[in-house]
Amino acid sequence: MSSAQHEHESAIKTPKQLIAAVVAGFMVPIVCIVLLVQYVTNGPKTGAGSDSQTPDMIAARIKPVSDDGFTFRDANGPKQLLSGEEVYKTTCAACHSAGVAGAPKVGDAASWQARIAQGYDTLVSHAINGLRAMPAKGGNPDLDDVEIQRTVVYMANQSGAKFKEPEVKAPAAAPAEGAAPAADAATAK
Repeated sequence: MSSAQHEHESAIKTPKQLIAAVVAGFMVPIVCIVLLVQYVTNGPKTGAGSDSQTPDMIAARIKPVSDDGFTFRDANGPKQLLSGEEVYKTTCAACHSAGVAGAPKVGDAASWQARIAQGYDTLVSHAINGLRAMPAKGGNPDLDDVEIQRTVVYMANQSGAKFKEPEVKAPAAAPAEGAAPAADAATAK
């Protein structure tokens, strides 16, 4: 045999060595991957989401969209009328604080001057029925006319008017259960 045939020799000389090399070729990377996964997942988690299901973390996530001051109201009870400022903040400020679609900005006396000159009744009529881009009742049909009147007074007075806040008529008291109405009491005598 020539020396050229012996130049290329392998470290694997028996079938047992071949089997051991193939098994090691598959097992060593798998063992390394498993050990790396164990190392990464067993450490303490300090990043976002590690304690995401605790009651405190759930409350922290809900807080931006929840209303801390929410109170339940009796649907059958009398309606609690909002002040002009409250209605302005919840309904009207979206347009009237930025002047959206030509809405006069609250506090800008120049933009309100011509409107105030039209008078209180005209302003209230426009607010209740809508005008140009402004929908009726500012888009909130649940508002009572008195709430709209209060809001018009609030917004106009912030912009230079001197309107008087409307008086709210007290609802008529309902007779108590079991009490005879006055007409029945008179006929009973």
